[in-house]
Amino acid sequence: MQNIYLEVRDFILITLGLAIYAMAYTCFILPYQITTGGVAGIAAIVYYATGIEVQVTYLLINAAFLIAAIKVLGWKFCLKTIYGVLMLTFLLWLFQRLIIQDDGSLPQVLGNESFMACVIGALLEGIALSFCFLNNGSTGGTDIIAAIVNKYKNMSLGVVLMICDVIIISSCYFVFDDLDTVHRVQKVVFGFSALIISSFTLDYVINRQRQSVQFMIFSRNYSKIADALNATGRGVTVLNGEGWYTKTERKVLVCLVKKRFSVEIFRLIKQIDPYAFLSMANVQGVYGEGFDQMKVKKMSKKKTIVFATNNAHKLEEVRAMLGEKYDIRSLDDIGCRSYIPETGASFQENALQKAQFVKKYYGFDCFADDSGLEVAALNGAPGILSARYASEEGHDSAANNAKLLREMEGKTDRRADFRTVIAFIEGDTTTYFEGRVDGEILTELHGDGGFGYDPLFVPEGCEQTFAEMTQEEKNAISHRGRAVAKFVEFLKSRE
Repeated sequence: MQNIYLEVRDFILITLGLAIYAMAYTCFILPYQITTGGVAGIAAIVYYATGIEVQVTYLLINAAFLIAAIKVLGWKFCLKTIYGVLMLTFLLWLFQRLIIQDDGSLPQVLGNESFMACVIGALLEGIALSFCFLNNGSTGGTDIIAAIVNKYKNMSLGVVLMICDVIIISSCYFVFDDLDTVHRVQKVVFGFSALIISSFTLDYVINRQRQSVQFMIFSRNYSKIADALNATGRGVTVLNGEGWYTKTERKVLVCLVKKRFSVEIFRLIKQIDPYAFLSMANVQGVYGEGFDQMKVKKMSKKKTIVFATNNAHKLEEVRAMLGEKYDIRSLDDIGCRSYIPETGASFQENALQKAQFVKKYYGFDCFADDSGLEVAALNGAPGILSARYASEEGHDSAANNAKLLREMEGKTDRRADFRTVIAFIEGDTTTYFEGRVDGEILTELHGDGGFGYDPLFVPEGCEQTFAEMTQEEKNAISHRGRAVAKFVEFLKSRE
């Protein structure tokens, strides 16, 4: 329901912006023969030279631009752009019909005040464009080019539009060949004046909406304030400090928010601790979740994927299998030193828990595996408790192997299997991959390689344990190797 509300709000505000643009263009730009930038500027030049109404040229040129935009910006953006193009075409036609005079000309509503018409029209156009961009829409034309560039680069929208529009405005000099040189130059100057005013207005409104502030909050009741800020969906960082006068420890809260929410933050803090000490500072740019995206090219073209483990043996195996095309990072590589719970009732649930933890708190696409040894004579044990078989602390291979040998004493059924389930979270999609290898449990340890239960497990059809094999031999037939092979095949199928 919330998504529907947001979409409806977007379309309403885009329509309002388009109406402002059409009114400004029809009342202040066309009657004074001012050439603006973009497709609207091209349409104006065609109108001044041939009399073909601006909405006709505008619609035809935008049809070509939209073909390129669909591929780069996606259907969601382009649906709103298509709506914007069609609605602006209609509004341009409508406003002209509302004010057109009997002789077919458009009235000069400000009399002979051409420069005032230029200023007012350009201001309104800048405001109108910002309405459209801030609500994920566009008026089409060079706005589409600007949006494409802005998707990948931290370049001002106004600058991109200006680069596209200089040539268009300059060309109007050659259209008014019935005027003397002074008046033709004047038309060009008015056009550039309108361009600069609308570009700066566009940047001002958009950047005003994106301004952020940083709060530093000093309070003895810091934990309650932090909880209250978190409850509003805002992130808070707690820093350790020391009051130098009192020589006592202090906690300092740091919180970044959009400037428009600063009053809300002040009220929240005052309600909890009216004696809190805080400072607020404007910040130049904030990039990350909830703010702007960092639109720079990565130095490496490798796709970064986090493997939710700090097990060096696992990491080495998986990196060897995935090769050089992927930047595989461990939990330690992304600064994750938190305990990730594994409370699931199956390998799949445990793998999903780990991958979800990384995705939620660190943002990276992530895959996690959960593996275990299932012994038939032990009713599938140790199973999901394989790493913690001998101790709750886990990862004591020697103790786990010793316990397994004790439990298997006197048993003739030595059948077992290793299983691995990988959960891969990419964006909002989760995919699972499973690998399994059957074999049997020996009565004593063999081999010094591998890890875990490898010295006791002989795969079906083999004479060596996993611990006696080279890493390449093990990867070719192991449970993890088979699961990763399916994972790799999945990744390669999309290249």
